[in-house]
Amino acid sequence: MGRIFEKRKDRMFARWAKTAKAFTKLGKEIAIAVKLGGPEPDSNPRLRMAVQTARSLNMPKDRIEAAIKRASAKDAADLNEVTYEAFAPHGVGLYIEAATDNGTRTVANVRNVVSKNGGNLATSGALDYIFDRKGVFKIVPPAGDMDELELELIDHGLEDIFEADDGLLLYSNFKQFGDLQKVLEAHNVEVKSAAPQRIPTSYVKVTAEQEQEIQKLIERLEEDDDVQTVFHNMQSEGE
Repeated sequence: MGRIFEKRKDRMFARWAKTAKAFTKLGKEIAIAVKLGGPEPDSNPRLRMAVQTARSLNMPKDRIEAAIKRASAKDAADLNEVTYEAFAPHGVGLYIEAATDNGTRTVANVRNVVSKNGGNLATSGALDYIFDRKGVFKIVPPAGDMDELELELIDHGLEDIFEADDGLLLYSNFKQFGDLQKVLEAHNVEVKSAAPQRIPTSYVKVTAEQEQEIQKLIERLEEDDDVQTVFHNMQSEGE
């Protein structure tokens, strides 16, 4: 699961990097974090992680600061987090997360993209059996023995550890995402990225041709300004 997830996250970030919409999406994540926890990263874990992700994708410092300031203004857009569930062609499940100030517009756009690309929206809860929500951290392994730290992390929600190409992936209980983040910060562990993720519990195997078809649908969804992330349970024949 760890290596498959890492490949998928890298593909998503690569798509983001190719589009001018990347900073728009990052700005919305910063805005929601500010709305929920205030404009100070030191006291707002979600904002700290949003800023860290923005930096990892080369968002300029002045744009990050401007996004925080804009979100703190009294007349800032009232963004809400919404989710949609859908089935792509060949039975692949899609979990679509969006941030919007107009839910009517967003659902209409999402439905249009999904239906035009051979899929259909599902009712809320239809994919609960396909995805688990987890916290996923990518860290630089600390020097020395990890055993004592790992035991403490387990006490605060750690469920699995996987080796990645340039670090370790930690999977946590979603409800303890913040607890685990605090422990890592307390031990000065370098966190390269951290975010809640929808992890598939089962996969649908697809051919290369089918994968290309579904990736096209995912890319069309991600081109929408309101859509933040699209999770799927597609597994290519080579994985």
